[in-house]
Amino acid sequence: MERDLVGKVMLVTGASSGIGLEAGVQLAARGAEVILVARDRTRGEAALADVRQRAGSEKVSLMLCDLSSQAAIRAFAAEFLERHDRLDVLVNNAGGVSDHRTVTVDGIEQTFAVNHLAYFQLTLLLLDLLERSAPSRVVNVASRGHERGTMDIEDPGYEKGGYSIMGAYCRSKLGNVLFTNELARRMAGRGVTANSVHPGGVATNIWSRAPGWAKPFIAVIGWFALIPPSQGARPLVHLAGSAEMEGRTGEYWHELRRKEPSALARDADLAARLWARSAELVGVG
Repeated sequence: MERDLVGKVMLVTGASSGIGLEAGVQLAARGAEVILVARDRTRGEAALADVRQRAGSEKVSLMLCDLSSQAAIRAFAAEFLERHDRLDVLVNNAGGVSDHRTVTVDGIEQTFAVNHLAYFQLTLLLLDLLERSAPSRVVNVASRGHERGTMDIEDPGYEKGGYSIMGAYCRSKLGNVLFTNELARRMAGRGVTANSVHPGGVATNIWSRAPGWAKPFIAVIGWFALIPPSQGARPLVHLAGSAEMEGRTGEYWHELRRKEPSALARDADLAARLWARSAELVGVG
């Protein structure tokens, strides 16, 4: 494999398993210095050893962060800025779902907090470093589920009712695309690009909290229909490391091809309003 990413520093969240882990392997194998972000130390250290072994690189490190906690994200960003004087690529990949409405330590609905607000908060806390490292990139892992998503700016976390596992997930993924587009607009001409991607239907453990009645179905789909994480990681790696993506921003990719996202995801006014609401919720932006 061509080692064309030597000298690049790349941060990947949700890297203890699934496509985050596989993206770490592929980026490290191409020579990048990769920082893996995990919530659990035991799983994170296992992932670290795995990436180093399969990539044949020692330029891989582990940092821990509970992305459901705004205080933890602030502490993580401060630690990262102390350790590193550059950041070429930030891959926001971590995510999850909940079968019933759950709130974080900050009182925010869990799916929206981890899948959208964590992307927003972490990116903004590292944005100055990304700009100083320009040309640099932000890659946000979204989903084609955004096409079914709705966005209630006043009640993004279903406090007034109506919660469902798929509704919350699709809303968070719509948030990813809207955030990406607004970030691209705000960073235009400043050397930081932002793109979002649906990696494909990937066989990962993100649906581990799905209702029990659905798990046999998910298991069947996982065996017969979903692609392996190593394949699902390729679009992330393409957006993060491909020369083809130099200077390209505000794009949504469906696997390895560019695609127009939903009409709602292209709503610039909604994107600006979501940015303002997200900034209010996390205290940055």
